[in-house]
Amino acid sequence: MTPADYLLDLYGLSEKTAIVIGGTGVLGGAIADALGGAGAHVIIVGRSPERGGEAAQKIIAAGGSAEFMAADSTSRADLEAIVEHLKANNRQADVLVNGAGVNAATPFLDIPEEEWDRIFNVNLSSVRLACQVFGKFMLDNETKGAIINVASASAMTPLSRVFTYSASKAAVLNLTQNLAREWAKDGIRVNALSPGFFPAEQNRKVLTPDRVESIMRHTPADRFGDAEELAGAVVLMASPKAGSFMNGANIVIDGGFNAMTI
Repeated sequence: MTPADYLLDLYGLSEKTAIVIGGTGVLGGAIADALGGAGAHVIIVGRSPERGGEAAQKIIAAGGSAEFMAADSTSRADLEAIVEHLKANNRQADVLVNGAGVNAATPFLDIPEEEWDRIFNVNLSSVRLACQVFGKFMLDNETKGAIINVASASAMTPLSRVFTYSASKAAVLNLTQNLAREWAKDGIRVNALSPGFFPAEQNRKVLTPDRVESIMRHTPADRFGDAEELAGAVVLMASPKAGSFMNGANIVIDGGFNAMTI
């Protein structure tokens, strides 16, 4: 067996279908690229047909297989429509990535109810909805699937200025571990991916010059992450062979941020 054959056997996702919710964003797009590169047919889910179409075409141009489906991650009806699409095309939900997220830098005493609810709705409730909708589909079809919930380095170490975001991502980790325990006997693995600081749309307003300076002081790697640096962990968690005994885990990719104390 050649090295290429070995890696393909260990990590390959040929004939698998991966649903990437939030796949039109910077990190979600990189995750979709990784799954497509590993051989999965990728269904990119988001609200922007323009960005979604571009993301799908990028995978196709690289020799992969992908399509875009417009959906609101907080809408059960929209997510159930994707399941119907899978059924109509004789596809399973082999991999589910919950990557939708929003953020806001509001002082704690000034956080309005609507902001708190909006962030928790997108960051946590959408994960719950997708896990219910696609988890049921996996269970009904006895699919040995993999669910990857995108949390955050702030889920373990709360960050100043982003109180709601940190709290919502901590809840994602808790939900991930609960589901990993609940569905392990059914062969469904549920894991979390916790990125550190990767410049993306949801955090650009938060990354003021003084904030960037503080982040760099606390990051041993002394730089931001590149979205492509999430690829290896994503393919590992998605792989039915390489990741077969990985369940309830949280892979942190943060350049050492959470290892830093003083």
